[in-house]
Order: sequence, then C-alpha cells, then structure tokens
Amino acid sequence: MRTALAVAALAALVAVGCGARAAGPVRPNVALATTTSFLDSGLLDALIGDFQKRTGYKVKAQAVGTGAALAIGSRGDADVVVSHAPGAEREFMAAGNGERRHLFMHNDFVLAGPPADPAALKGLKVLEGLKRLAASGVPFVSRGDRSGTHLLEMELWQKAGVAPRGAWYLEAATGMGQTLTIASEKRAYTLTDRGTYVSRRAQLELAIVIDRDPPLLNPYHVITVSPKKFPAVNAAGANAFADYLLSARAQSLISTFGIDRYGEQLFFADAGIAEEDLR
Repeated sequence: MRTALAVAALAALVAVGCGARAAGPVRPNVALATTTSFLDSGLLDALIGDFQKRTGYKVKAQAVGTGAALAIGSRGDADVVVSHAPGAEREFMAAGNGERRHLFMHNDFVLAGPPADPAALKGLKVLEGLKRLAASGVPFVSRGDRSGTHLLEMELWQKAGVAPRGAWYLEAATGMGQTLTIASEKRAYTLTDRGTYVSRRAQLELAIVIDRDPPLLNPYHVITVSPKKFPAVNAAGANAFADYLLSARAQSLISTFGIDRYGEQLFFADAGIAEEDLR
C-alpha cells in the first residue's frame, strides 16, 4: 500500500512540476494538526505555501499544543501531525495511531526574561537557573497547556527538584506567542522555543538569559496518522506532506528561514539524522 501511495504522490508532483493539465490529487485536502510554535514562527506558512503550489494539495492546519495535536491524531481527526514532544510521540506510535514518524528539523528552547535579569540567571545552566528562579520569587509564566513546551518545562522543573507553585508561578493556558506577550507585560521569565522568540523579539521586553544547554534541545517530528487504524484518513496526502518536509527543497527552506529578516537561523534541517545524534 505504501508503494502505491508513494507512486500516486510522485505522479502528482511530476504532473505539477511539468505543467501538465492534471486533475490534481483525488483527495486534495490534507488535515494537519501542529504546534503553535511552528505557526507562530512563520515557518509553517512558508512551507505550506510552497507545498501547495508544487503538489495541488490544500493543507488545513490546526495549530494547538503538541498534546492537543497528538490527541487530534489519536482520534483520526487529522491526516498528519507535526509535534515536538518525543516522549508523547513515542506513546502515540506505540498505541498504533501513527504509521510513519520522522525527525525533520530542530531548534532549541531558551529561558527568556526581563533584560535586567532580576533573578540573576545569566551564565547558569538551565536546571541551576530554575532552582534560583524559584527561590527568588520573580514571576515565571508557564504555557500550562500540555504543549511540547509545557511538557519540557515540567520535565525540567522535576529534574531541578522544584515543584513550581505559589504566587510567582503563573499559567497562561495559551499559545507561545501570547505567553511571550504576557511574560513581557508582567516582567516575568518564561520558557520558549527560539524561533517564536526571535520572530517576536522586536515587540517584547524580554532577553534570552539561558540557552545553548543540551536539555533545551527541541526536535520536531512529522507523523502520518495510521490508515490501518483510521481508514478514513487521507493517507496519500499525509505521505505527500511528510515526503515534502523531508525533501531537499523543504530542508533548504527550513535552513534559511528567517536569516534575511531576523539575521539568524531559526531552525536546523535534520532529514535522515537520528534523534540521538542531535545530542
């Protein structure tokens, strides 16, 4: 079945690329459940636009936290999922909800806070920094939404030996972009992916205080939802989108995205790389 789907997707690509008068995909709409960080950075729109132009597919994207994106996929309500929570993704695959899972890019998380750094976190490793932050009582804004960012944050607090609670710990229950805005307004710290922070930096009174620490690595995977478990999914469209993200063209777009506008690389292309090799 996989071979037949791949041939169909390749035929659509060739037809569009050669300018043939093809009818386009039999099922042109592809339902994507993805993370808000992928959307907020602007990269998702760039990739979807290019994919649609080249294949004739139309992507209907729903941007939510990773936990919600995987839940949508686990009900068969999405054809393909993009997420950044490896532990939750492995559980998704073990439950038979996914057919293919591929690493296609990464960036990293950073701890951002007021430029004056009132908790004096600069120069620390992230676990040391979280301990000091909790002891300082300076506000911290959590996404609090079971997103990939929130799941990593909870893991980091646990490793730091801190149970975050009290007046200093605020839960936004919203996406990454809005969480950054709240943290900026409250002169608080927050954990964010670098891409969303850089793309919104000009509107924020926040500076990076901790980064480049291995626990802050942020890998993104594309997962096609299992047509065996959910026969109604658009398997051909899901495979075409996954194959596109792994293609040389998409990998080049990922590697160069944001450099002209923000002066730095926001994401790193990883097609063909094992996740353990990122560490």
